[in-house]
Amino acid sequence: MPAVVGHPATGPVHAREPDAGGEPTDPATSRRARRRLQRIGEICLWSLVIGVAVVALAHVASQLRLVVLPVLLAVILSTFLAPPARWLRARGWRDAPAALTVLLAAALIVGGVLALLAPVAIDEFSELDVSLADSVDSVQAWLRDSPLPVSSQEVSDAIDSLQEQVGASVDVLTRQVVGGALVVLEVVTGLALCAVVLFFLLKDGERIWDWVVGLVTPARRDDARAIGERAWRALAGFVRGQTLVALFDAVLIGLALAIIGVPLALPLAVLVFFGAYVPVIGATVSGLLAVLVALASQGLAAALAVLAAILVVQQVEGNVFQPVVVGRAVDVHPLAILLGVTAGGVLAGIIGAMIAAPLVAVGGAVLGYARERADAPR
Repeated sequence: MPAVVGHPATGPVHAREPDAGGEPTDPATSRRARRRLQRIGEICLWSLVIGVAVVALAHVASQLRLVVLPVLLAVILSTFLAPPARWLRARGWRDAPAALTVLLAAALIVGGVLALLAPVAIDEFSELDVSLADSVDSVQAWLRDSPLPVSSQEVSDAIDSLQEQVGASVDVLTRQVVGGALVVLEVVTGLALCAVVLFFLLKDGERIWDWVVGLVTPARRDDARAIGERAWRALAGFVRGQTLVALFDAVLIGLALAIIGVPLALPLAVLVFFGAYVPVIGATVSGLLAVLVALASQGLAAALAVLAAILVVQQVEGNVFQPVVVGRAVDVHPLAILLGVTAGGVLAGIIGAMIAAPLVAVGGAVLGYARERADAPR
């Protein structure tokens, strides 16, 4: 027990207890340290609980990907199709005809684009086949005449070995036809489920959301509705902004391919468009395929020109265009998006990588709302 020391002016004062080293310790400081350690412990515990919940949810979602992925894809597509459906309802259309009309119009547009691209792609693929054969002969001749210590026999043996490996891979793929058929069946089933879910989101989206909010306790319904509105704005802003970014990349890279004279310029531009929906790396990775096509068909100079064009477009897009278009709607660091895209790709392949980015944007919006509520005066 601390000793009590009397003082004629201030009265009794409690002396500070000495610590282990003999130095006196302030009780107030000790209490603040204990509260700080308790707070750190609570944060660590909640972080562990949230981490375990996220891992469990990701595992369940990966097991139910045939249901989860179509639903998420339908929600993302609804950000495009909900405004025209709302526009039709405002002009007297009933809910079901408006949703069905918008859905059929979107399907016709996508089908028309594919129908226009298919003949061009088939014709240019046949030309590319000849170009690939010529390129292999050119590379083989260059290796034989180069100062590298490679003999003609070694080059021929390497090409024969490569052909054998390709043939073995084809045999493996042939034996996996049944597995491939199952994958095709899953894709078709997922697309059908996505179409059905999308129809009901366009038809009854507001009523579905009111029902979801009604599951929350009355004291938290305002927060739930505000979080939903914030998440929807972030999702719609990200998807629409990323669409403009994808269009920017596809048009400029497609023009560069057409000017250089690379085969499959239009199909490659479409591939860049869809690849750009995977932020940070999507357009670059899909653009590398254009570099390989240019190398096979036009030679090294054309491939370097295509690579330079892609790098310039990516720099302009990443530093100027994307911050203006997407940055206003999404307040998420690119590193968080990159990690989310990587996790989505590991869990669900290309579709998972494309869906992960808007989910990260929604998560950032929800965390932003929670931070604002925590900082608000009580």
